[in-house]
Amino acid sequence: MRLPKSCFLLLRRLILILIIPKALAQYQFLHSRCGNTTVTPNSTYQSNVNTVLKSFSSINLITYGYYNFSAGTDPNKVQAMALCRGDVPPGACRLCVQSSASALPQVCPNQKQAFGYSDNCIIFYSNNTIFHTLTVVPRWGLYNKRDVSNIPVYNVTLSKLMNRLLKNASSGDSQLKFATGNTNLTSNQTLYGMIQCTPDISKSQCVECVHNISGLLVPKYFVTSNFTAAGARVITPSCNYRYEVYSFNGNVSDVDTPLAPPPQLSAAPGSDKSNASAQARKSRKSRTIAAIVIPIAIVGAILLAAGICLLYKKKMAHSLSKFNKEDIETLQSLQYTLAALKAATEDFSEDNKLGEGGFGNVYKGKLPDGQAVAVKRLSKNAAQGDVQFKNEILILAKLQHRNLVRLLGFCLEDEEMLLVYEFVINTSLDLFVFDPVQRASMQWETRYNIINGISRGLLYLHEDSGLRIIHCDLKAGNVLLDVDHNPKIADFGMARLFNIDQSQAVASKIVGTYGYMPPEYVLHGHVSVKSDFFSFGVLVLEIVSGQRISCFQIGVNPENLLSFAWKNWIQGKAWNLVDPTLKGASSTEILRCIHIGLLCVQHNLADRPTMSSVGLMLSSESVSLQIPSQPAFFTKSSTPSNAPPQGTTSD
Repeated sequence: MRLPKSCFLLLRRLILILIIPKALAQYQFLHSRCGNTTVTPNSTYQSNVNTVLKSFSSINLITYGYYNFSAGTDPNKVQAMALCRGDVPPGACRLCVQSSASALPQVCPNQKQAFGYSDNCIIFYSNNTIFHTLTVVPRWGLYNKRDVSNIPVYNVTLSKLMNRLLKNASSGDSQLKFATGNTNLTSNQTLYGMIQCTPDISKSQCVECVHNISGLLVPKYFVTSNFTAAGARVITPSCNYRYEVYSFNGNVSDVDTPLAPPPQLSAAPGSDKSNASAQARKSRKSRTIAAIVIPIAIVGAILLAAGICLLYKKKMAHSLSKFNKEDIETLQSLQYTLAALKAATEDFSEDNKLGEGGFGNVYKGKLPDGQAVAVKRLSKNAAQGDVQFKNEILILAKLQHRNLVRLLGFCLEDEEMLLVYEFVINTSLDLFVFDPVQRASMQWETRYNIINGISRGLLYLHEDSGLRIIHCDLKAGNVLLDVDHNPKIADFGMARLFNIDQSQAVASKIVGTYGYMPPEYVLHGHVSVKSDFFSFGVLVLEIVSGQRISCFQIGVNPENLLSFAWKNWIQGKAWNLVDPTLKGASSTEILRCIHIGLLCVQHNLADRPTMSSVGLMLSSESVSLQIPSQPAFFTKSSTPSNAPPQGTTSD
């Protein structure tokens, strides 16, 4: 019987702890920079340095690769941070950080400031403020001595690539500001790039940092009129970048972090030869006993772990019977027990309820490691509940993008169907943009960022994920906002997974939220990527107006949002649609978004733009926009057409 992946991880950890001591893996920095100022050994400052560096040994609760600690008060206050390369898995990251923290005092003893760099992580401590602060010194650079042949072409290509990566990296959130990418230099050569900033600095600080160290992205030390390095990297505490003519990222295997070895005991002063002889005999006896006991203990532990895993697998196999055999291996590592989720949510208490929808309630929970999660508890009597549950797990388990909510796991036990997501602190977009009080505080810059983020999430679903996924229920209630109001598309219960070359399908049943569904789906059940474009267009017009499509109203009479937007746009009065709280905002961007929204809600799906072209329209004012045709469900009167009532879900 094949053991699940989680059991192999348990066995590997046992072997790692019992057999492979951490001391065998000597850590080496690629570069280190020690400060010029030293302190007295055993001073208060040195004690604080030791405290912050030891803190890195207990970083298992954080998985996004950025850690910071401080100790003491001025003038002996010490701040320390560590940052892993954005593509390094959590286990390998923790090992790198903990090894760096152990090695730094040996490389830079008694220094007030020290900096260390390896391929997987950097570490830095200082007596100055370094959190939320742009820090570009100390810095270090390295270049590839290999030259390139066509310098002008290379420089232009490099600048375009790194500018694109800087835009993506600086737009990251409070957990990750990291971007990688590549572009073709020639028909048989590719240029690869990477930019990363510490997630605690702002977008503008990230841009400033990279510009500061890179000479506007063409490094002056590595590029001249007669020589251009084929690769280079520059590293500082706040940001770093790298480019090469070979792939250098995404190649780090994850590991379990070994436990620290026990401290070595030194001999007591004044021991005589007799004592030394006795100690030697005792040591030989201990080694003999250890040689017998340790292998037995290892075998026993492995057999015990294997037995536990086999019992676990038997229990979980029953709960996974809803899924196909090829899906089970992927899902086993994502399972939570019902007891664990009940404890996390205080038995699904009302105090922890975050909201409710057509398929169940959502509760805030806290796992034993302190991680906050959102737990969706699907209703046992929900129509097609099994289908929604299975659909969401199998789709989200394969996706990872900053503008998609992250699925952490699930539970299928005792007739309970539970989905566990990352906790997104600001809940859903509809609670902000449609609320009279919250809407007033959501300025245009935030709304524009939300529109851009949603478009990037859809582009990933439709083209960049390696799959082709149609969300089929994109609306304000299914867009979550993190602490910085970055959007995350959620609720994939109705999503459809297409073959990469498939463009359209026919639904056997119309399920979704009226008002966001395009006419070809409502009338004929036709589903395509253009279905999501229509929903996106409606959502853009809602964000601009601050009103729901289901109850849009200007003045005393109810209106149809699409009709009102269209009539005012063709009359040159599109500003009538705009939320009054945005009167002082950028009129060019707002009117351009109305234009894009109208392009997306056109009746003929062939006339709607692709999401990649929408991204270009949003990012560049130089991209010309076509004239939209009349939107779907257009009504000349002030009341909606014979479409089903909006704002409801049909089964």
